[in-house]
Amino acid sequence: MKEARYFYVPNAAAETELPADEAVHATRVLRLKEGDEMFLMDGDGYFYKAEVALVSSKKCLYTIKETLKQDLVWRGKIHLAIAPTKDMGRIEWMIEKITEIGFDEISFLDCKFSERKTLRVDRIEKIVISAVKQSRKGWKPVVNPMTPFHHFIENCFNNGRKFICHCYPEILRADFFTAISQECQPSSAEDITVLVGPEGDFSIDEVRFALEHGFESVTLGNSRLRTETAGLSAVMMSQLACRV
Repeated sequence: MKEARYFYVPNAAAETELPADEAVHATRVLRLKEGDEMFLMDGDGYFYKAEVALVSSKKCLYTIKETLKQDLVWRGKIHLAIAPTKDMGRIEWMIEKITEIGFDEISFLDCKFSERKTLRVDRIEKIVISAVKQSRKGWKPVVNPMTPFHHFIENCFNNGRKFICHCYPEILRADFFTAISQECQPSSAEDITVLVGPEGDFSIDEVRFALEHGFESVTLGNSRLRTETAGLSAVMMSQLACRV
């Protein structure tokens, strides 16, 4: 029995052709031919059972045979805002893993102590899409570009709760998992936005600025975590608390 082949095709129901990069993979790597079965993912809650209709050196056309609506597996939206590390490999690893776990949106913060001020959103998108296909997720997370910390805080609006993780003992901190577990009841669909700082943490002024704008002060536990580990932990805790 052949393994099912999945391809990411935004707006798949309205299209008839695989995107260029997916077509190359289908025709040159997998060597699909007319009549072969494949599955399309639109990243917006639908899979499509399809059949290869026509193959050329650079194109792969398809015909949709069945629409498969996907079910939500967590309530609300999980949004991680994180300051990327100097070594992007660590953040890219984290992004792959949290996509496999499941989340809705990621933003990148330019903070006072940030070691990295720029990143390639196109590369992040490719990593997310690859992980979405590998883990068979119905929704593709939104990837936002690097944003100055204060701009993000002033423009962060959601329908739920906002948290900032930090290590300053002089500022009272609640336990993040306890806080969200109390709110994510079966009938709840509250959004969660959680901020993770750079190596060396947010500055204390940044933490206070966030608190002034409605963010809640939290800790991810007693261990001192690397940035990417903290981001992964925050998403995992959100998933566990808000599973359907």
